Amino acid sequence: MLRASFWLTALLFIPLGLLLYFLPPALAATLGVSPLWLPRFAGGLLLAWGAFQVAAGFEPDAVRVGGLAGGNLLTVAALLPAALRGDALPPAVRTLMLALSGALLLLAVVALLAVPSRRRPSAKVEQ
Repeated sequence: MLRASFWLTALLFIPLGLLLYFLPPALAATLGVSPLWLPRFAGGLLLAWGAFQVAAGFEPDAVRVGGLAGGNLLTVAALLPAALRGDALPPAVRTLMLALSGALLLLAVVALLAVPSRRRPSAKVEQ
């Protein structure tokens, strides 16, 4: 379940990062993004975060789970207020932001509930 949380988070961030990084100027104008370097920078960050989640999903530990949950919760904290008061946003973008916030919040909670224990197996004492 924990690995699935990492990989599903990566499945959200990698395509979104690629979309923002290679954002066509027509879509940027529709969304009202004026400087085109801003979504490209954000896309690069999201793509790197998604790639990190894929790598961390192979061997999750408490530190990586903290990074996953923290990153997801910070993203939700950035998206949710903008989506809730997004009168200027197109309805489809607002719905997408709310759905993404809900999915990231759910994945953060699942990761926190499935965090591996810090106990290590005891070493066998040879006689």
